[in-house]
Amino acid sequence: MEITAAMVKELREMTGAGMMDCKKALNETNGNMEEAVEFLRKNGQAKAEKKAGRIAAEGLCRVCTDDDKAAAVVEVNSETDFVAKNEQFQNYVAAVAKQALATSATDLDAFLAEPWNEDSSKTVKEALVEKVAVIGENLTIRRFEKVVAENGCVATYTHGGGKIGVIVEAETSVVNDEVREALVNLAMQVAALYPKYVSSDDISEEYKAHEKEIITEQIKNDPKMAGKPDKVIEGAVNGRLNKELKEVCLLEQVYVKAVDGKQTVQQYVNEVAKAVNADLKIKRFVRFETGEGIEKKVDDFAAEVAAQAGM
Repeated sequence: MEITAAMVKELREMTGAGMMDCKKALNETNGNMEEAVEFLRKNGQAKAEKKAGRIAAEGLCRVCTDDDKAAAVVEVNSETDFVAKNEQFQNYVAAVAKQALATSATDLDAFLAEPWNEDSSKTVKEALVEKVAVIGENLTIRRFEKVVAENGCVATYTHGGGKIGVIVEAETSVVNDEVREALVNLAMQVAALYPKYVSSDDISEEYKAHEKEIITEQIKNDPKMAGKPDKVIEGAVNGRLNKELKEVCLLEQVYVKAVDGKQTVQQYVNEVAKAVNADLKIKRFVRFETGEGIEKKVDDFAAEVAAQAGM
């Protein structure tokens, strides 16, 4: 049976597997789509090992929640954005997030070793290897975090179609729609402005001293500050340090939805607490961004397509 480009495209859309792998699978199965999918799955282990060294810096972050009381966020990486947009991959990442919400594992190795919730006959890692076989790219479960609210609630937010996933946890005796909306707003703030700490109280004195030392050297080397008294330099250093800390601390940032452009996040939280007549404290947040810190390779998908254009 003649294997056409349309058939290869159909199988690729069904599985997310590479074009060459799809063409080979169709040749081996005489064009039978169901058998071609099975062929890709059966040939997975060896291919997964070969693909394991390839950089996977694309992918998705997904969050999963359980009645305001618990949430989990995961990052699962693929090699190309094409696969990240594949429905099968997206469903798989959603299943990994659901697994993370149910897990008692505290590290990635333990998470990968536990039974896969969708098929307890295999581990999470074995299910991942099988998915690599079907999709045809190196995939990695890079990280997960689970947050359980003991005295309050959690809220989540995803941005950019799953490029960023956020969880915010608050301590409060009142959990209603107003509180939930406020926490979602703060999760959006975390996604947009990338704070590193909840407040400056969470920053170690060592970190502050280190940053102050760097800023001091910068200001001393500024020609505009040449000859200035030590008191002036110290004031400039403290001013710049305080500004930097406000930028990296959630509660001290300007609230992005502030009407006057001046209200801080802490002031917004206080406003909500007053409205619901209850204490409201932001305990922590988690922010995952797809591919963060991974050195990305040049996307060779276009080259792959060009190489197969003559089929």
